[in-house]
Amino acid sequence: MKRLDVAEALSIARRAIAAGQDAALAVVVSAPEAGLVGARLAWDGHAHHGGLGSADVDDEGHALLEAAPDVPGCRTLACGIELYVERWSPRPEIVIVGAGHVARPLATVGRLLDFRVTVLDDRPELATRERFPDADRVIVADFERPFADVAVGPRTSLVLVTRGHRHDYDCLRALAATGTEPSYVGMIGSRRRVRAAFEQLAAEGVDAVWLSRIHAPLGLDIGAESPAEIAIAVGAEIVLASRGGSGRPLSEKADVLRHVRALARTGPVEAS
Repeated sequence: MKRLDVAEALSIARRAIAAGQDAALAVVVSAPEAGLVGARLAWDGHAHHGGLGSADVDDEGHALLEAAPDVPGCRTLACGIELYVERWSPRPEIVIVGAGHVARPLATVGRLLDFRVTVLDDRPELATRERFPDADRVIVADFERPFADVAVGPRTSLVLVTRGHRHDYDCLRALAATGTEPSYVGMIGSRRRVRAAFEQLAAEGVDAVWLSRIHAPLGLDIGAESPAEIAIAVGAEIVLASRGGSGRPLSEKADVLRHVRALARTGPVEAS
């Protein structure tokens, strides 16, 4: 069995993270058979690499890598092999499809939220680094195959804000065809246009449950009008989708005024 060396293992992990996938590495630090010390396993989010000498032991090691916590440390397999395991997760990414007025402040909001920011558009004159200094990548893309050069995964927030309803629809259909479930998908548009798009996608066989997860029209209702305000509304909705919460004003949730009124009626409680 050819061992996985350090350079190969690190290369596997780097490629996985660059593609938006989790990665994990393990190295044997002690074993009943001294010859196994130094053997490595690697997981790139899809496939396993390396081995520990037998299928059963490899299977246990693979399961350990997939379930490994973010905190590195030693784990012991049933056969007595001790592994040092490290796991890495890529930064969450916001993919903005469309390079128009909303996309520019949204790229800035994405950077402030510590997302990896990717902007796609089919117009080379708009998909430029000069227009999007806060983006990590700016890609000239074909809206019929918008994600050919972008790995959309469970840590991706996808925002469809192209210049035309048809392009948003084409991108959403392309996403549905992949079967991918990003952490957030939002599509701009009026209620009428969104409803028409959903009806057409459902008629084409797109799963209704999958469609129900799409945020369209996108953004929280804060009365946003300007591109910057819309970008803030979308950013807030992305945070809400990933962190949870009610979306209500914190002042309303805390309801401090109710406690103040109750105190006014009863008076302060004297210490005994």
